[in-house]
Amino acid sequence: MAMAVDNTYELDLFGSSTTTAFDEDHNWKEWSPVVDWEALSCDQIDYQDLIESMMDDQGLDLDEIANEKSNSGSISMDSADDTMLVDDEAKVDNFKGLRLVHLLIAAAEALTGANKSSELARVILIRLKELVSPNGGTNMERLAAYFTDALQGLLEGSGGRHGNRHLITNGHGRDNHLQADLLAALQLLQDMSPYVNFGHFTANQAILEAVTHDRRIHIVDYDIMEGIQWASLMQAMVSRKEGPPAPHLRITALTRGGPGRRSIWSVQEAGRHLMAYAASIGQPLSFNQCRLDSDETFRPSALKLVKGEALVINCMLHLPHFSYRTANSVASFLSGAKTLNPRLVTLVEEEVGPIIGRGFVGRFMDSLHHFSAVYDSLEAGCPMEGRARALVERVFLGPQIAGSLGRIYRSEGEEEGCPWWDWIGGLGLKPVNISFANHCQAKLLVGLFNDGYRVEELGSNRMVLGWKSRRLLSASIWTSYDSEF
Repeated sequence: MAMAVDNTYELDLFGSSTTTAFDEDHNWKEWSPVVDWEALSCDQIDYQDLIESMMDDQGLDLDEIANEKSNSGSISMDSADDTMLVDDEAKVDNFKGLRLVHLLIAAAEALTGANKSSELARVILIRLKELVSPNGGTNMERLAAYFTDALQGLLEGSGGRHGNRHLITNGHGRDNHLQADLLAALQLLQDMSPYVNFGHFTANQAILEAVTHDRRIHIVDYDIMEGIQWASLMQAMVSRKEGPPAPHLRITALTRGGPGRRSIWSVQEAGRHLMAYAASIGQPLSFNQCRLDSDETFRPSALKLVKGEALVINCMLHLPHFSYRTANSVASFLSGAKTLNPRLVTLVEEEVGPIIGRGFVGRFMDSLHHFSAVYDSLEAGCPMEGRARALVERVFLGPQIAGSLGRIYRSEGEEEGCPWWDWIGGLGLKPVNISFANHCQAKLLVGLFNDGYRVEELGSNRMVLGWKSRRLLSASIWTSYDSEF
């Protein structure tokens, strides 16, 4: 399954790791969201009644529900009984999920605002810890466990302050994930969902179309991570059916200082892997590094430019497997890149939904909504592989939740400004139309998974990946007004 562009390049969707098998008997459209968010608002929650019910040890008795069924005196076919039992279990799960959401919002309310009460927050969090676990249960229970952990960190004054996204708080302290766990979780994330490849493939397709006739190409990558984006690009470059040999590709990865110089080491590792892969397929490649300043700002003068190269700026932000980057750092990179008159700027970022309320609680609810959609989609992509999901949640999503809540808490809910695609438009860059081929490729990629995913084209240069009604990621394409492209 490949999409050709001008008979020159093609991106092979099956060259990536999207190997999830699907059971044709499952009707994925009937999977319900974790929480009915449209029916939920802060005004609907009576916190006094909630706390009283929370402290009630009676709770919800599944055995009582089963006994009521058995004592009802009705006699029916076994299949009908099974259907009724499933319906009852679904109702119980929905009730428990909504109760967990209310408790989480009550804890968030107790941490901030006019009625701030650390003691109340502590009581609610203790109760939540009794109800949830990150290692089992429903989607909402596992999600609530990580949100509970993050709120506990805020209560203790340490939440989200650690910059390393590969750290996670648990009952036994903080543990460094082994590199093998990170790579395994990344592989599973690719298998379970299109999150990773949607951004990579959309950006790569735009790059291929922009540099079709160039012999030397220079890509500046804001956050290269493991470098997997560029493997498919190089494969497409060497696979063109006719014309001159593959162009020379130079990749410059930005590096950052940090504890133990891990950022520099990881970039060097990514470079070694890319160089080895390029040599194996016959793709000419140079790999360079450009270090950001100590405050992670970008100086264009630090970048080595060569006359005759087509310059491409690549910026992937805050995807599930990416580290968080500050707004000042991102702004300095994009504004600095604009001064270099790039041929193309590719920007992929997490979508922020409409704010349900103001301040920390409003942003908290939006975060809860976002991650519930992510959990729901991963469940649909890998319904029977609980251990695989658990690894992805533990390595990527748990730390992402903790970091996100920590930032919006410290900024009192005012952290998020306009999205970067909106900001970059005001910077003076020109939108580049997303091609029909690129849009078709995204649709083909999403089709490898299940019906819950959707692709929207918003404007001429922006494409969005969504899960059901929730937008998750967007990719936008830009160029300099002085560029010939």
